Amino acid sequence: MEISYNRIIAAICVAILLVIYTWKVLSWAWFRPKKLEKYLRESGVKGNPYKLLYGDLKELTKSVNEAKSKPINFSDDVPQRLIPFFCDSINKNGKSSFVWLGPYPVVLITDPEHVREIFTENYVYQKETHPNPFSKLLALGLAKLEEDKWAKHRKIINPAFQVEKLKHMLPAFYQSYSEMISKWEEIIPKETSFEHDVWPDLQFMTSEVISRTAFGSSYEEGRIVFELQREQAEHLMDISRSVYIPGTRFFPTKRNKRMLEIKKQVQTTIKRIIDKRLRAMKAGEPSKNDLLSILLESNMKEIEQHGSKDFGMTTIEVIEECKLFYFAGQETTSVLLVWTMILLCLHPEWQARAREEVLQVIGNENPNFEGLNHLKIVTMILHETLRLFPPVPTYRRRNKHEVKLGELSLPAGVLLFIPTVLIHYDKELWGEDAKEFKPERFSEGVSKATQGHVSFIPFSGGPRVCIGQNFAMMEAKMAIAMILQKFSFELSPSYTHAPVASFTIRPQYGAPLLMRKL
Repeated sequence: MEISYNRIIAAICVAILLVIYTWKVLSWAWFRPKKLEKYLRESGVKGNPYKLLYGDLKELTKSVNEAKSKPINFSDDVPQRLIPFFCDSINKNGKSSFVWLGPYPVVLITDPEHVREIFTENYVYQKETHPNPFSKLLALGLAKLEEDKWAKHRKIINPAFQVEKLKHMLPAFYQSYSEMISKWEEIIPKETSFEHDVWPDLQFMTSEVISRTAFGSSYEEGRIVFELQREQAEHLMDISRSVYIPGTRFFPTKRNKRMLEIKKQVQTTIKRIIDKRLRAMKAGEPSKNDLLSILLESNMKEIEQHGSKDFGMTTIEVIEECKLFYFAGQETTSVLLVWTMILLCLHPEWQARAREEVLQVIGNENPNFEGLNHLKIVTMILHETLRLFPPVPTYRRRNKHEVKLGELSLPAGVLLFIPTVLIHYDKELWGEDAKEFKPERFSEGVSKATQGHVSFIPFSGGPRVCIGQNFAMMEAKMAIAMILQKFSFELSPSYTHAPVASFTIRPQYGAPLLMRKL
């Protein structure tokens, strides 16, 4: 009798758990999305009706795949190839409209004043976290943190990116790009053009720069980190194109196991470098000028100043920041350089003007800090490249509470996408020639070019503006100056214009150029 009673109790418990779980799934997949949809429509925001589980994901994926299958002409609409579904939604439903990423509504934000408020009020509009827990495996550094923890990390990391510290990193920039230039000089014959795809070289050299500036003498080990982080990013891009079903991260699939393996290997490698550096610091060895040493010194100073480890970062947190250095630093600069070279091929008059400036200011000497800061034309070209091909095609935020954003009423927890490329190509903000390459827009600086609008956001904005933007710009100036000193270049007939949105905007088929020694 007692056994039968226990079975009944167990069956009731299982039934209750099943009902609770079923309700949670239904709420996640249907009731909550429909509630949010009703709220948005009542607020005057238009969008497609919600479809169970997938939302607009199937149509979005189809539009992206179709766009990727067809290269474009240089006069074609770049945003339409990069984010076709978002462009179509805005054309259909207006600049402030919503789409569905699975069961999550995404409100598209293109108004500069709305963008200003979102970037400024960073405690209200927080970084969007990917629903798939595996997204945390790439990096959980400064870019992912919020509120007090973000403020603490930003304060500790900030010294590593001050101008005085960047000056000491120029030799590492120069060494890395010298190796690339030497390679090109070896393979390019004299007095004739030679076709060469510069994209893989630029990726490799920017990873070398990060390895040297982040880890100094340990940069060989740093290379391993870069390769693993790149593989991890590719896995995450595949995952982002499908609906994540809660719990599937625990399935022992081949990809799941590989991603966990990468995480472990990256952590082990970076921890080994950190431990070695800490031992050297305790032994009284002179301070190095790489990012890791500056970060560790800043962290120790913060702990000593407050007399508690709570005010500093843990070893795991330092590792996560190093992972972020790698991914964000390498990607941003490599895509900036490749699009700059492509645009200078399309506009040889600007290539000539930039080269003339480099030779006038720097000559054939090694670029130094003062010389790089006087490259006004090169800076204008880099800014215009960042406008036409911003490293990050969209920024993502989530409002923590119910808010009023201008005339928009937004429920708590809704996703906000700021499509950088649409803002950078907006004719209302940039004029009828918004699609054209015109570096002269920036002849009097960014503020004058934007006329006070938040319309140029290659490095985000507000308190959370990219901490490494000066690093990226300094590295890009040195690379372009060194290339212009030695080579002229034009597009190869085999070049195919096909910008594609990954984590950054990349050339889908590489960048084969006709290189010529000067």
